[in-house]
Amino acid sequence: MTSVDIVYDRIHFRHGSTWTGRLGPQDGGGVTLCVACVIEMMDSEDISSLRKNVALSGISGMLKCSPGALRELLQQDHRVGLHFTSSLLEMLRTVEDPTTLEQVVQVLVQLLLELKSEQYIHYILDDIHKQLCDQRSMRGFLPTFTFLGKLVESVPDLAQGLVSQYAPLLECLCSALLHPDEALKASLFYMWQRVLGGGTPGGAATVHSLLPSLRDRVCAALLRTLADAVSSELTINCLGLLKQLVRFGEAVSTLMNSPGDLTGPDAGQNLPSSGSNGDQILGQNREPERSPEHRPLPLLLKKLLLSGDELLQVASAQCMASILVHSPSQYSPPFIHADVPEFLFECVSSSRSEVLQWSVYSVLLLLTEDPLFFSHCHSVYGIESLVRSLKELLRLTCWEVQKQGLRLLTAILERQPHGVRLFPSGPGFAAVAEALVTGLSTSCLLVAKEAACAATALLRLNHQSCPVQYKEIEKLVEAICRRCTELPLPSSSHLHSTGSQNTGDPSSRSSRPGVFLLQALMCLQAACRLAEQCASEPLLKDNAFTAPAKHTQTSLESLCLCLLHCCDTVCIPTVIRWCERSPSVQMLQCFYFILSRQFTLVPSYMTLFATKLASSGFYRLALEHKALCVGNRNHSLNESCCGFLQRLSVCLLSQSLPAVTSKCHDLDEAESLMQCGLPPLCCRVSEWPSLLCEAPDPQMSNPTGPRLTQYCLVIMLHLALEHGDRLVPEQTVFSSVVQLLRSLQTQDNCLVPRTMLRSALYLLAASQDKSPALDWASLNCVRKALLSCQSFHSLYVHHPPLLHFVYRYQDLTEVFGPLVLELWLTNAAAGRMQGMVCSSDPPLAQRALGVLEFFLQSKTGVGADLCALLRPALLQALQRVGMENSQVAGHGHTPPAVDSLPLVLRLLCAMQARDLPSSSDSETDGTHFKLLYHVSNLAGRLKPTDAESLLPALSFLYCSLNLSPVHLSDRAVAMLLSNSSLMEQLQTALSSALSSPALLCCSRLLLSSLITLQRLLSAQVHKRISWRLDSAMQCLVFHKRNTDTLSLASSLRLLQALLDVDLVSPLVCVSTGPGLIGSGSLGASDGTLHPLGSHGARCLANALCGLLLQKHELLLRVSVNCLSSLLGFLRRRSPTTAQHVACQPWSRGLLHLLLNSGESSVLHPATLTFITLVQSSSVLTEELRRRARTALEFLDSQTHDDVDLSQSLPASIMYPLSELLHKHL
Repeated sequence: MTSVDIVYDRIHFRHGSTWTGRLGPQDGGGVTLCVACVIEMMDSEDISSLRKNVALSGISGMLKCSPGALRELLQQDHRVGLHFTSSLLEMLRTVEDPTTLEQVVQVLVQLLLELKSEQYIHYILDDIHKQLCDQRSMRGFLPTFTFLGKLVESVPDLAQGLVSQYAPLLECLCSALLHPDEALKASLFYMWQRVLGGGTPGGAATVHSLLPSLRDRVCAALLRTLADAVSSELTINCLGLLKQLVRFGEAVSTLMNSPGDLTGPDAGQNLPSSGSNGDQILGQNREPERSPEHRPLPLLLKKLLLSGDELLQVASAQCMASILVHSPSQYSPPFIHADVPEFLFECVSSSRSEVLQWSVYSVLLLLTEDPLFFSHCHSVYGIESLVRSLKELLRLTCWEVQKQGLRLLTAILERQPHGVRLFPSGPGFAAVAEALVTGLSTSCLLVAKEAACAATALLRLNHQSCPVQYKEIEKLVEAICRRCTELPLPSSSHLHSTGSQNTGDPSSRSSRPGVFLLQALMCLQAACRLAEQCASEPLLKDNAFTAPAKHTQTSLESLCLCLLHCCDTVCIPTVIRWCERSPSVQMLQCFYFILSRQFTLVPSYMTLFATKLASSGFYRLALEHKALCVGNRNHSLNESCCGFLQRLSVCLLSQSLPAVTSKCHDLDEAESLMQCGLPPLCCRVSEWPSLLCEAPDPQMSNPTGPRLTQYCLVIMLHLALEHGDRLVPEQTVFSSVVQLLRSLQTQDNCLVPRTMLRSALYLLAASQDKSPALDWASLNCVRKALLSCQSFHSLYVHHPPLLHFVYRYQDLTEVFGPLVLELWLTNAAAGRMQGMVCSSDPPLAQRALGVLEFFLQSKTGVGADLCALLRPALLQALQRVGMENSQVAGHGHTPPAVDSLPLVLRLLCAMQARDLPSSSDSETDGTHFKLLYHVSNLAGRLKPTDAESLLPALSFLYCSLNLSPVHLSDRAVAMLLSNSSLMEQLQTALSSALSSPALLCCSRLLLSSLITLQRLLSAQVHKRISWRLDSAMQCLVFHKRNTDTLSLASSLRLLQALLDVDLVSPLVCVSTGPGLIGSGSLGASDGTLHPLGSHGARCLANALCGLLLQKHELLLRVSVNCLSSLLGFLRRRSPTTAQHVACQPWSRGLLHLLLNSGESSVLHPATLTFITLVQSSSVLTEELRRRARTALEFLDSQTHDDVDLSQSLPASIMYPLSELLHKHL
């Protein structure tokens, strides 16, 4: 045989040419193959194994490279093919060389695949069966079983054929599983794994076709072998077969409930023995097998978990999961009794393999469905390990494993019995809360959703430690709300596909934000419910076991405030944006539940919160969503909406009801009325007028039901209109209320609730101007309805239209006129004055404004009370002005509210000087911000020539920014900077030559505050303002004698703010001219100090020192502050220039003059600030240094006990000019 051709030269001459073929290209080359030579070589015992191996290697390569060539040669005579196959089979039993055996197995499998003939396969199977029956020893069958396994793997249909046609052969193969040789059993189990599916689609049919008795014997042998296996190969093959079997319920039942005899009564009949040379003899002398009760499958799988081999651990966990999937309730107890959960928790805690962790999580998740898991305290044992593994896992990006782990945590938290706490101490609860916060912040929204589910389950009363970890709960709530703000809005295609009743398929990428938002709302709902439960238990409310130093950080009150803040800033805007086009019933149900619970959690803040909700249109919103419940649909949503509307209305009524002895009774009456009348109200707002005009049928079983609904409508119309939300046109409201009162008169003994009468009177008075006058019949009904109330005082509303309504009709004037006038006059003259300012003729409005300013400037408590009355009234006036101002162009005349705008703004400024918001006055924060919002909008819409309105508007904005606490400044600055119209107004005022000095002053001061706060808060800028530095410098240096003090001060304040930001601000574009930096190329110093330049810096320093010599209080303060900012700018940009400016000789002269101007001048804050700036200068004499140190030491001794309140403001707003500004106006 040559090194290339598959031909044996010694015997080739005896063979015919028909058995020789040339494989390869036709033009030459290739390999010559003689089938007869190959067969004779395989049959001959004289041929070495090495030569046979080479020949088989050539055959294998030829079968791969030239498919079909060998088949053509063998098809000449099928007997030759059968003989070749028989020779190869015989080699499997006789050859001992492992390499040759491997080649034989490979060639034999390739040959059968090449021939594609069932005849050859049947021949091989029959031959193997015959050999198994004839031989008494298993020695030498290992290669045969290996070949059989590879053959079944290569021919997918062969497994089904074996099961259906070769049951006796399978019986022999099953009996062979009891042979003690582990290598032999490993090959057999591999073969059985291939027969019973091997992961192929036809595996299920094969298992179902297998005889039940044979299947049970295989299962029993598998359990015995797995229990005694030593080699890893045998263990792995056993687990491979086990993974195939546990996919089927019948096999699982057999494995988990195996009979006593593992092998059956005739297990050893057809099994050959191993001979007399040490092999185990099967028969009567064989040791009896142990009963399977001693080796149940749960214990075997548990042993594999303890092996430390990750591959075996994964396979074991996967088998457990496959078993439990069939019936957790049936198969969980054996695993739980075997303490498998304990080892699973240890395994997941110590492993870092994602596949193993996912598999273990899956098993534990199935085990939690059995109550036995919790009664055996496996959850208590493993919760710490689970949390530890989750904390490590959530730092990675294996999202599927993270989701499975969070699902397991959720299941444990949801199913844990109430009597056994998982977190008896604070650290345990804090650890799981920390892990969930990490999960909520992951980039995968599905993982965050699972974390939100776990957080929802965690926020149950039975999971709270002692003391309750309110701070950790706050972190959870904040993390959920923070993630909600990052959610994208639903696309129109998603809204169209999901509809209004669900949130879509969770697996869809477009629906994931909706799924998360719903779960986030459920979590917030659970947090509100938990807060309510803690508030009802004194020990939890007070956290009696908390250290005193931590009470302020971990209190129920702080949690409730956090929930209110998240509800106000995140929950409300997010849900409204999400549901505005396609409302989700589940979201809205949670949403209104959360809103209603705020009234219980933080009652002290509900006055402001309820007012904000009502003025923001929440009555309309809730009632429109309530319309989704028509026809007894969505009962839970209807219940949530009713609870919210009831609490909102009662809260608003408690503010507006007069302080009479019957107030509590009226509130209880209104609450019970709305409790009964709200649930049937499931119609849109547009249908309300017809509902109000309907008279209930007396024949109805409960005619009072519709009446209660009508009463609720009237009350809600009143409260909404009182807060600026016109649900129904005023003319329609007027006629509908009159019709309702007439309908009530037709019923005998109809007791009308006092709260409803009060609301009806308010609606009639508020809507009378746009409605026709009452006829006699309607007026008589109104009079009778009012007379039905014993105390008119309880119906009175301090509202200007009420006085007009009563005195408009003679019949009402005669009965109620004196009483209404008395109530009006005694309620507060201030309210009338404010109304006159907003709506009366100019002379009267001016006089009313003077009266109010006098009250505001008074030192008594009248001014403070007046501010509380004026604040909401002025807000409504500004809202009305803003609305009517936009309609001026279309009507051709100016409404009274627009004419009164200058007076309203002046009154607002006067109130601002008196009623400064503080960090503790949280009730006024919302109103203060709304006032700021409306004034800024109006200021942007005003004409630049309307200085009468523009001046007080800008003054109010400046004072609000400077005098507001930090927690209000951030929102105010962001709102003002986003108002492009206001920025354009400031640009016009600063650059126009026609602007008055006062307007210029206000514009500069407002711009300086915006520059400082923008940098402090890093607020976003939408529009820049241009400002010329050279023009301002020219005014300060050359024209300061012709400029009034306030203009100089405002210019210096603006310049100081710009110097503090190094003349570079996103808000202001600073330009310069050749007067400061010259006309040529810039030097090194000028370039560093651009746009001021070194010359400009010296000129500015000289000008500021000159202003310090003046005795004007305001100029002293602003000059020294500006000088301090200038030196700071120079030190940052050019330290050499800064030292040069500070060491000028005039600094010594100026300090000498100041120190010799008397004690009052020396101790002036401006003088002391200047001393601080120049005391290190080298030009100062030792005497000047000594006197400067003496003055500063005296300042330190005086300021320890007497701290200037201005220090609480930002450092750059040291001396606010609001009082001087108001006086100038």
